[in-house]
This record gives sequence, structure tokens and C-alpha cells, in this order.
Amino acid sequence: MADLNRPSVTPRPASTLGTREFNFSEADFQRISKLIYQYAGISLLPVKQDMVYSRLARRLRATGKNSFADYLDALEKDRGDEWESFVNSLTTNLTSFFREPHHFPIFADHLQKIGTRRPIRVWCSAASTGEESYSIAITAAETFGTNASRVSIFASDLDTNVLATAEKGVYPIERVEKLSPDRLRRFFLRGTGSQDGFVAVRPEIRRMVQFQRINLLDASYAVKGPIDVIFCRNVMIYFDKPTQYKILSRFAPMMQADGLMFAGHSESFLHAADLFKSLGKTVYALAKAG
Repeated sequence: MADLNRPSVTPRPASTLGTREFNFSEADFQRISKLIYQYAGISLLPVKQDMVYSRLARRLRATGKNSFADYLDALEKDRGDEWESFVNSLTTNLTSFFREPHHFPIFADHLQKIGTRRPIRVWCSAASTGEESYSIAITAAETFGTNASRVSIFASDLDTNVLATAEKGVYPIERVEKLSPDRLRRFFLRGTGSQDGFVAVRPEIRRMVQFQRINLLDASYAVKGPIDVIFCRNVMIYFDKPTQYKILSRFAPMMQADGLMFAGHSESFLHAADLFKSLGKTVYALAKAG
């Protein structure tokens, strides 16, 4: 997931944003902001009004609504499938294979330290379209070879659309162009015929990963501990500090005593120092770990 709130333009009132198909008021934006915060913990800043309008205007067309007020009224009454579309519209997914590459050698070293002492469980909590999850699986395969199946990877995301892409494991070839020839040969199949220009993750790598939708604000998680490694990268930037702390306080009891958590390059959890301590390079261990 990418940051919805990194300012790129000067904020301006929704009512001054020019001619539009639908009227979009400040009250509409505030109502949307309240709903997505209550449901998913996502904090929307005023700078994102243009984005919110363009994405939800598609939902108004799809549902036949003539105003944001009508759409939001129906959304709140329904609490059905449209909520999934609403949330999917407001989440941004930016990822790549071996993004923030400095983490993967650290992850591999941790796998080697655990060795054969126990089965290894990894949670990728912001899986997006699957590149990060498969990068984790590839690293495990490079570390353990034929014994890599002892590593179980649970991958989740809030957005069901991206999870559908992740489960297929098929990508345009340009998405893997930065990978080494050896990794391409070992872990991907090149498409032919109608699939020319695409690559597919090899079945043995795909089998290492289980995908499921999880809202990090849910009362309970489908993934169970103890977990050796949590990848929670570039998702906490969606949340305010109290929400971050709430999520981190749920992560901590799920982890092995020597577990690691990987965060995104712009994320810091100093406000949760009682839960996690920094090891540098946006890698965290339990605060009470030895």
C-alpha cells in the first residue's frame, strides 16, 4: 500500500475544484473521511479531495446515484457488497518485487538463524498485488532450497481486487525486468501465445503463499501466532498514531520471542517503544526480547 496522504498539491476546498459531473462539497468529503476512518482506520487529509472525488465518482456512475449524499446514504444503509467497492476505491496499491531490497538479506539471515528448530511462519500484512509475498517466498527458497516448504507465508490485504491478482501470480514482463536472470529462470515461467509479454510465478513458489482479506482493524485476525516475521511495510502510513499503536499492540503477542517486524522506509514506531524496539534499517524486534 502506498501513502494516500503525502501532499503533492496545495489543499483547496472541495467546492472550488471546478466543473464536475457531480457536486462534491466539503461536507461530502468529511463524511467520506469519517466512514473510511471508522471502517479501516485510514486517515484522509484535505489534500486528497481530488483523488477521493475521481475514484468515488466511478462508484456513483456504477450504482446509478446522482449525488454523493445519495450514494453515502445507500452505503450506510446497505452495509453489503458496496462497502467492499468503496474501500477498494480509496486504497492505493504500489508495490514491486524486492521493493526496499535491504530487508531481504536481513530476512534471509533470520531464517538461517531459526534453521530447522521449528516450522517458520511469516505474515505479509499488506500484500497488495502479491509481489512482496512472492519476494518473501523466493528468499525462503534461496535460503532453504528444497526445504523451503517448511516456511508458511500468510499474505493479506484490505483490497479484494489486488488479492485476486496476487493469487493468480501473473504479471506483465516489465514488472520483473529488474530481477536477475537467475531469479527469472528459477522462479518464473515466461508466457507464450496469448500470454506473450507476461510471466507467471512458478507453482512451487505460489503454493508457499496463502492469500486472504484482512482488515487490520478487525476484532480478530485469520492468521494465528506464533509468527516469526511480520512484513508490515508501507501500510502504517495510512493510519494515525493511536491506530498504529492499537495495531502494533495486537501484533506483539502474536510473535515469537525472537521475531522480527519489517516496516516501510518512511515509517517509525518510536511512539510504541514499549512494544517494539528498532534494530535499524526499519527492522523491529519485540521490546521485551532478550
